[in-house]
Amino acid sequence: MRYVAAALLVALGGGEVSEANIKKLLDGVGIDCDSEKAAIIVKELAGKNLEELIAEGNGKLASVPSGGAAPAAAAGGAAPAAAAAVEEVKEEEPAEESDDDMGFGLFD
Repeated sequence: MRYVAAALLVALGGGEVSEANIKKLLDGVGIDCDSEKAAIIVKELAGKNLEELIAEGNGKLASVPSGGAAPAAAAGGAAPAAAAAVEEVKEEEPAEESDDDMGFGLFD
């Protein structure tokens, strides 16, 4: 995925998507570049419009199930389904704080 991201960043910066430019970008942030993987990305992107590829990919991602709201999203009801899920969670929350985390937080 880093090679795809590097290629997109090169293109966004106005550069040509090439192995050399991908290697230069990755080396600049301290990542070793595998020339085989970079070559595959360059080969697959050759002659293609990146904006069209991104739009096509977004269309494909819309059909990927991601949790319980996927059927509702396909029917056009993602927002009401999400609102109902939030309301359900709010109703189930205990009135007092739990000691389940045992004093450790996510960012402690």
